[in-house]
Amino acid sequence: MSTTQSERLRGLLEPLVSEKGLDLEEIDVTPAGKRRVLRVVVDSDDGVQLDTCAELSRALSELLDETDAMGGSPYVLEVTSPGADRPLTEQRHYRRALGRLIKAHLTEEAGGGELTARITGLDDEGLDLEVPGVKGRKPTRRRLAFGEIAKARVEIEFNRKAAGHAELAEKAPDESAADDDDESKEEA
Repeated sequence: MSTTQSERLRGLLEPLVSEKGLDLEEIDVTPAGKRRVLRVVVDSDDGVQLDTCAELSRALSELLDETDAMGGSPYVLEVTSPGADRPLTEQRHYRRALGRLIKAHLTEEAGGGELTARITGLDDEGLDLEVPGVKGRKPTRRRLAFGEIAKARVEIEFNRKAAGHAELAEKAPDESAADDDDESKEEA
């Protein structure tokens, strides 16, 4: 998708997405045979429910039909939440991952390599982390500035024990809904 089309679509769709209390995370237009797929990824601090995606999909479809933003060729509109494997690129992404285990690739200035740790706190400068102990050792605390992170993702935990992090659950909203990859598709 060209930058101009991306900027034009973002300018058109973002006010409506924001009006619904959501963040517009990504817009992607890809060819799919004789059609194109317009994928709109939205999120919020409280996660995104399937009904919200469906409602937003209808509203965006109406808005797109009123304009020529997608041109005359047919397209499929997908409105979805980011999913569990999305990269953490904005401070709000880290805030939404509070209490979660992440894998961060460090910049060369920070020593390079990978770090797997649980986010225990954050501010405008960076993250407070708990690095799991290895071979029976106790976990250690570490401070990591946002500038030291080249890229990061949430690590999926299948056997996480919630009792050990009850204090984090009180600080962070229930994010179980955000873990679902809710998706609504509508042809425009």
